[in-house]
Amino acid sequence: MRIHKAGFSVITVALLISGTLMTVLVLTKMPTWVLGGFGLIFFLLLAFIFRFFRFPNRKIEFDETMVVSPADGTIVAIEEVEENEFIKEKRIQISIFMSVWNVHINWYPVVGKILQSIHFDGKYMAAWLPKSSHENERSVVVIDTPKAGKILVKQIAGAVARRIITYAKPELECHAGDQLGFIRFGSRVDVLIPIGSEIKVQLNQKVTGGLTLLAKLPHS
Repeated sequence: MRIHKAGFSVITVALLISGTLMTVLVLTKMPTWVLGGFGLIFFLLLAFIFRFFRFPNRKIEFDETMVVSPADGTIVAIEEVEENEFIKEKRIQISIFMSVWNVHINWYPVVGKILQSIHFDGKYMAAWLPKSSHENERSVVVIDTPKAGKILVKQIAGAVARRIITYAKPELECHAGDQLGFIRFGSRVDVLIPIGSEIKVQLNQKVTGGLTLLAKLPHS
């Protein structure tokens, strides 16, 4: 199993802390049952961390009309919204909630050229709440697609996630299924696509990042 580079520092710190504490417990001659109990706790914690930062190998055959899921998780919203910050037009918003059990790598959902990539500080409300899209810490990426105009991707921090990593840079070309970034420990991703797109998912559906088809874009 590969580990994502976003987890290297977390895993290193966890190993150092676990190793140090176990050494202290051994040197203080704790009873065997105490050592075993702490050993089990440290093992389970490390297993969770390794699982959280797992890096699955995924490849998809795509075309310029496809919108693929940018994240693993559950569809919690499909709705028309007024996007007044960047695109300044109505869009269909598809929101994906990622629990701590999901892979937390984020993928580009479309083929296109990156126009903007901006990080905003904010609150840390539960990521499934609708207002988290506007009030939580978030990174916004605007992508110009070849045939359907601009789409927008939001990486949104949740109550636990407080570290958003975004690899997007203006003027770069992106392809559906390439890595967009990573969010640590529970979060949400919104995709805002043009009105008239053909939606291929439904509420409460489980989706797989880089693989599940969310929608087909209209021709502009």
